[in-house]
Amino acid sequence: MHFIDTHTHLYLDEFESDRHQVINRAIAKSIKRFLLPNIDAASVESMLQLCHDFPDNCFPMLGLHPTSVKEDWKLQLKEFEELLAVNPGKFIAIGEIGLDFYWDKSFEAQQLQALRTQFDWAKKLDLPVAIHTRAAFPQMLEEIAKAQDGNLKGVLHCFTGTLEEAQKAIELGFLLGIGGVLTYKKSTLPEILETIELKHLILETDAPFLPPVPYRGKRNESAYLIETALKLATIKNLSLDEIAAQTTQNANHLFKLNPL
Repeated sequence: MHFIDTHTHLYLDEFESDRHQVINRAIAKSIKRFLLPNIDAASVESMLQLCHDFPDNCFPMLGLHPTSVKEDWKLQLKEFEELLAVNPGKFIAIGEIGLDFYWDKSFEAQQLQALRTQFDWAKKLDLPVAIHTRAAFPQMLEEIAKAQDGNLKGVLHCFTGTLEEAQKAIELGFLLGIGGVLTYKKSTLPEILETIELKHLILETDAPFLPPVPYRGKRNESAYLIETALKLATIKNLSLDEIAAQTTQNANHLFKLNPL
């Protein structure tokens, strides 16, 4: 039995003092692979260094996070486009990309342009996308629908939408990334996931953010993926082995990873 943490920021400063121990703790809990979504140009080096340190476990993505879309967004995208061109096969996905209108809408138009550009990269390079969406779910589904020509695939990371939104995302060919929010007392995800087939789900932590119960208020880490998996097993009335097998298969297929 093994799991894949399909969305974790283990390269961030929050793990500076114990990064390797964090990874080894997760491996001891049967989380064997860690997929690393990028944030901006400044985070690429530390992300790639971690992948160099753990080449069999850590896999990089490349993309501009929506909250990092500022005045220099075109320059950052140009840098990423060049990185993709000179490093074919190095990055397993375009991500973390998306729309975030929660705190600031002043770059709404630029976020949309950046998203569309990165959708085009993904389709051209036959890579999946890892999508962040906050306070923008209707717009995101609309953008996916407009871009979907049969060649766009990916995951809606940290899915917390409605059943209707989940069904629409699945119809558009996307998986749902399920993390610690599933374990929260007021979460509506348990009821929603009762009706969603396991073949549409992958597991993630979004570490160091959104820790599951019983670790709320603490730094999240990849070892805590087990708490989300246990909760999903209860909801689906399946064994932990069955959850591991299907979600790992889903992730391997989406990100084109060789089975362990």
